Amino acid sequence: MKLATMVHEGTEKVAVVHADDTRLFDLAAAAGRAGAPAEAFASMLDLIDGGERALDAARDLVSRRAGEADLSVALADVQLQAPLPLPRQMRDGMSFPQHILQSPRGGAKMAARMRGDMEELARLEAEPLGELAEVYRQVPVYYITNRFTVGAPGSTVMWPRYSKVMDYELELACITCGKGSDIPAARAKDHIFGFTIFNDFSARDAQRIEMAGRLGPAKGKSFNGSNVIGPWIVTYDEIVDPYSLRMQARINGETVCDNISKGMLFSFEEIIAHMSQDETIMPGEFIGSGTVGNGCGLENGRMLNDGDRIELEIEKIGVLANSVKVQKA
Repeated sequence: MKLATMVHEGTEKVAVVHADDTRLFDLAAAAGRAGAPAEAFASMLDLIDGGERALDAARDLVSRRAGEADLSVALADVQLQAPLPLPRQMRDGMSFPQHILQSPRGGAKMAARMRGDMEELARLEAEPLGELAEVYRQVPVYYITNRFTVGAPGSTVMWPRYSKVMDYELELACITCGKGSDIPAARAKDHIFGFTIFNDFSARDAQRIEMAGRLGPAKGKSFNGSNVIGPWIVTYDEIVDPYSLRMQARINGETVCDNISKGMLFSFEEIIAHMSQDETIMPGEFIGSGTVGNGCGLENGRMLNDGDRIELEIEKIGVLANSVKVQKA
């Protein structure tokens, strides 16, 4: 199933996306009509907490009542929210070797451009990428980001006033289910509720300064609406193989990245196994894959400008579209 969070007639609702992604089926309304409990459909977190029983109930409602026109609404007539508006936790990884190798050079090139040092820029362009640091093969590297700055599909992301360099990042993400700790990788699939798209908007100039402190990103990543998730969550059974999905990014209709989710240093299952060592993982956590190779301006050279529309598309999931706007000082 494709599961969305929408606002319709002033009320936030959990819905199943159907009819070729054009209509949304109101689960709570359908449960009420069927005389069935609707508590599991009060929010996406409630649905996730309900586990397989809640998902089975949702599937049953769709199979029996999707034809009842008044239980569905056109996608164009609702306001989509992030499918999981407030995750219980947000972690973002560094899983794609191409991005890991290219992004430091991209940062150095950005700094050279800002200084107007064309000689240094040319030197960096000619420099080989080098070898992947061993740490990236030893453990899944990730950081914890701000779960209160989740943005919605279709929203306009207001660029922070302290930044002049705007960027996007194309990422696959999973949502967890089932509380657990010390989860073996072989069983971690049971703790993946589904997959979505993540646009990790980044204030690159701020990030470059703070990363020199060797603690991790802060204001380079955390500003209102910066962690955009959507357009919906697709359950694992519909994805089948999350490690062979085509991933694309477009700016104002121009393709700037066309890659595939193959070659992650650690699978989501392995990441969950690592995370859960002597740590309890909660249902409704968000885990980003990290940027796919060439999936950001830092790598491909196409940073964002005021008013740009960025579309991220992942096969079997959908399209996550947003615009950016520079705020006046």
